[in-house]
Amino acid sequence: MNYRVLISDDHPLARRAVRALLDGEAGFEIVGEAENGEQSVQLCRELLPDLVLMDIQMPGMSGLEATRRIKQLSPRTKIVILTVSDDVGDLFTAIQNGAQGYLLKNMDPDEWIVYLKGLLDDNSEISRGMADRLFHLFRSGKGQAHAAMESKPSVLSLREEEILMCVASGQSNRQIAEQLMITENTVKNHIKNILAKLSLENRVQLTAYAFRHGLTPFGHK
Repeated sequence: MNYRVLISDDHPLARRAVRALLDGEAGFEIVGEAENGEQSVQLCRELLPDLVLMDIQMPGMSGLEATRRIKQLSPRTKIVILTVSDDVGDLFTAIQNGAQGYLLKNMDPDEWIVYLKGLLDDNSEISRGMADRLFHLFRSGKGQAHAAMESKPSVLSLREEEILMCVASGQSNRQIAEQLMITENTVKNHIKNILAKLSLENRVQLTAYAFRHGLTPFGHK
């Protein structure tokens, strides 16, 4: 199947570059382009894309605010923030607003494709760079000030905590299954249950939650 993609960026050259990258890959169908946050929300309402590639800095409504509104309008739509900055504050705000991913514009194009396909197939691990930025955010205490995830770890079973730690370490479903000697379907079911228990939406939010509560391979809180 083809995944319907909306590109949102105020720079025409940036939109053209993203379109050129995805046009050459099977499984992606560009259904529209938006040049600001307001237009992104409107086109999502009209086109119902599976994925939005959202620039974080746009005139008028920012990509962060547009992300929040789109997720309210269409929770199933997946949003990946695109930015030239790896500012952890923006990263955490994007997660809180419902973004499923966070890609730097200077990343290798092959990394983009691998990540996006994994995300759309619900089998995307957290990148090491993203996990590192989340770790430093929470270690600095800034994450505690921004966090809105108040469910306690006690609601999770020991197995669920174990899987949560694997997710936070950047492992894919297959890697988790091999490490714990269970099936990938079992891993997926556990992750769905964890998300439901914690009222979270995606693996990025799970990773932030893990760092907040010290459920990481590093043992830091």
